[in-house]
Amino acid sequence: MTKDSAQIMSFNPTLDAAEAEALAEELGDRFVKAREAISSFIFGQKSVVDQVLITLLAGGNGLLIGVPGLAKTRLVDTFGTVLGMDTKRIQFTPDLMPGDIVGPEVPEEADDGRRTFRFIKGPVFCQLLMADEINRASPRTQSALLQAMQERHVTVAGQRYDLPKPFHVLATQNPLEQEGTYPLPEAQLDRFLMQVDVGYPDREAENLMLMRTTVGDEKPPQAVLNPEILIKAQALVRRLPVGEKVVQAILGLVRSGRPDDSASETVRNFVAWGPSPRASQAFMLAIRARALIEGRFAPSIDDVIALAHPILRHRMALNFSARAEGATIRQVIDGLCQAYI
Repeated sequence: MTKDSAQIMSFNPTLDAAEAEALAEELGDRFVKAREAISSFIFGQKSVVDQVLITLLAGGNGLLIGVPGLAKTRLVDTFGTVLGMDTKRIQFTPDLMPGDIVGPEVPEEADDGRRTFRFIKGPVFCQLLMADEINRASPRTQSALLQAMQERHVTVAGQRYDLPKPFHVLATQNPLEQEGTYPLPEAQLDRFLMQVDVGYPDREAENLMLMRTTVGDEKPPQAVLNPEILIKAQALVRRLPVGEKVVQAILGLVRSGRPDDSASETVRNFVAWGPSPRASQAFMLAIRARALIEGRFAPSIDDVIALAHPILRHRMALNFSARAEGATIRQVIDGLCQAYI
C-alpha cells in the first residue's frame, strides 16, 4: 500500500488501496484521451478545456465568457459527446420564460370529465445542460436555473422532480457591454464553480483551425468517457487528501478578498463585496480535480494559485472608486495571491 492510497482510504475506509490505485490509473488514461479528443476540435484553448474538465470533475457548473465566435457552443457540444452525457441546449432569448426551462404544466381532461394538470419535463432534465447566451434572458428566467444548479432538483406546483445524475450546467455568456445583455444575479453567479474566460486563439491555432474546419468533411467527436465513470471520478475527488498548508492558503486567500475581513488596503478601498464560503468549497473540490487529472493524489499550493482567477473573479465586485482608478479584478486577485500565498 502506498502512502497516497493509504491517505485516500483514511477518507473512506470502504475503498481499498488496490481499488483506489486502479481507479486513479484508469481515470488518468481516460482523461488524457478526453483532453486529446476535445482539443482536436477546440483549437488553441488548452487552459479553457482544462478548466471546464476540472469543473465537471469537481461536480460543479461552469460559466464561459467571451465574445461571439470563439467556439463556446462548440466546446460544450464536444464535451457532451466526449463524456458520453445526455446533452440538451437552451438558447436564451429575451422572451424565454421559466417554464421553457423547467417544463410546463398542461391541462388534461379525463374520461369522466375531471380536469387535471400534467407536468411535462423541460430541457433541464438532462445530464449536461448548455445554457447558451444565458445573459440575454431576463433575470427572472435566469433565476429559474438557481434551484436546479444548487439542489439538483426542481419544484413545480409543490411537487419535487429530481434531475438525472450527473447534472451539470455549462452556460455561455457574452460580454455585458454588448447590446441585449443582462447581468446575472449575484446569487446565480455564486452557483457557478468557475468562470472560464475564453479568449482569442493564437495565430498558429487559428491557422490550424482554418485548415481543419474548411477543407473536406470534419469527423465528429467520439465518446471517450461515460456518466458512470464521471460519477466514480467525482467520488474519488472528494476523497483526496488536502494538506493543512493548502487549506490555510485557501482560507487566507478567500477571506482576504472580503472588505470587512481583509488586511489589504486595496480590497478595503476597491472591493464592494467579496467571495462567500462557497468559494472555499469550490477551491477544495477544484484543486483536487486538477491534481487528479495531472496524475497526482494530493493538491498543492500551486493548484490554488492556478485556479484563483476562475474561482474568485465572478465572486468579487469592484466599487465605483476602483473603476475610477482603473483597477481590475485581475489585478486585485494577483495582489492577493502574492500577499497571502
